[in-house]
Amino acid sequence: MAPRKVIITCAVTGSIHTPSMSPHLPVTAEEIADAAVGAAEAGAAIVHLHARDPETGLPDQSPQRFEPFLKIIKQRSDCVVNITTGGAPTMTVEERLKPVAFFKPEVASLNMGSMNFGLFPMLERFREFSHDWERPYLEGSRDRIFKNTFADIENILTTCAQNGTRFEIECYDIGHLYTLAHFVERGLVKPPFFVQSVFGILGGIGPHPEDVMHMKRTADRLFGNDYRWSVLGAGRNQMPIAAIAAANGGNVRVGLEDSLWIGPGKFARSNAEQVLKIREIIEGLGLEVATPTEARAILELKGADRVNF
Repeated sequence: MAPRKVIITCAVTGSIHTPSMSPHLPVTAEEIADAAVGAAEAGAAIVHLHARDPETGLPDQSPQRFEPFLKIIKQRSDCVVNITTGGAPTMTVEERLKPVAFFKPEVASLNMGSMNFGLFPMLERFREFSHDWERPYLEGSRDRIFKNTFADIENILTTCAQNGTRFEIECYDIGHLYTLAHFVERGLVKPPFFVQSVFGILGGIGPHPEDVMHMKRTADRLFGNDYRWSVLGAGRNQMPIAAIAAANGGNVRVGLEDSLWIGPGKFARSNAEQVLKIREIIEGLGLEVATPTEARAILELKGADRVNF
């Protein structure tokens, strides 16, 4: 019997961490493109992408910020490109949706619920900031709701329906799985769906192994064989949670969006370094890493020839 294929997603920059936190966080279009291609060469079948202002590193969801690195990545790699609709909690849904609506990627992320999204504890670790926006951005998360209402989710699903874009459906809590079940029942999400369970964000489900298995048991009960499971652990939870999921039939997500670290107190020097580490764990379990072609087949994606970049 052939070993099971595990899809590695790499989220290369995100909008959680600010540039002063790590010298290795990609900010410019060139850095984001290099990070994505490097992650793909290391074994990531999917790269999950956000954009930033190249001068300040502020999260920026305008399509013109995405265009330069999307074209470079497509020229240099056959990896699956996944564009965020999460953007940052400070943005409107209309802003967040623009790049996906325009570029029509194979995969887009989709958050399954409004939630508290606490970044402010990072102020205890990081005290010096190079840009004016960083401290207020983190501090403001004490009183900020990451808005993803039923209307917002439906708007994203219907906008992308005619483009053939599939979703990395981000579930930060058990209730988010039931919200997904609601949209599945209405026919707005078609199987196989790619459920990305997120653990360890303050405001969402915790990072305990029991939390991981509770998420899987609930998804199994709701969706049976209609879904493909993946996980991401925030911060120091990244590798332990990925290892648990890989051992239990899941796929994994790593990257500097989710964690700046490669070990206790040690910065990851690149996204590729995290991909290589989880790859070692996956292969140590007797499993194989999925190629982009295999990931496309597993998730039934439309193919890179049908995107708008």
